[in-house]
Amino acid sequence: MSPSNPIEILVVDDNPGDVRLIQEAMKDSKVSSRLHVARDGAEALAFLWREEPYAQAPRPHLVLLDLNMPRVGGLEVLRTIKGSPELRMIPTVILTSSRGEKDIQGCYDAQANAYLVKPTDLASFSGLLSSIEAFWLTLATLPAG
Repeated sequence: MSPSNPIEILVVDDNPGDVRLIQEAMKDSKVSSRLHVARDGAEALAFLWREEPYAQAPRPHLVLLDLNMPRVGGLEVLRTIKGSPELRMIPTVILTSSRGEKDIQGCYDAQANAYLVKPTDLASFSGLLSSIEAFWLTLATLPAG
C-alpha cells in the first residue's frame, strides 16, 4: 500500500476514548492508512454493506472490532462478516475489554482472526496498538479490499 493507496481500517467501538487512542497511535504510523470509525455494530454493517450514508465507503483491509456495543453487538458483526462471501476475507481483529472465556471461544468459533484484550493503562494500550500495526500493517499481506 502507498500514500495513494492507503490501508483502509474500520474501527468499530462505542468508547470515544478508545477510538481517540487508536487514532493517535495511527497518526504516528510509518504505514499509510486511513481510519474509518463506526460507533456501533449497526453503523459498522451499514459501512460494510455500503448503505447510506456510506455508499462510497471503501472496502476495509482490516477491521478492529469491539464486542460490547449498543444496537448490534460485535459478535453479530463478526458473524455477518465471516458469513458473507463478499466480506469474509477481511481480517477481523477483536479488540475488547472482555476476558470472558465464552466471548473468546465465541469469537474464534465465528472465525475471528485474533482476540486482543484492551489494556487498562495508556502505555500498554499504546504498545498493543504498535503490535497490531507491526503485524497487520507491516508483516501481514492484506487482501486488496
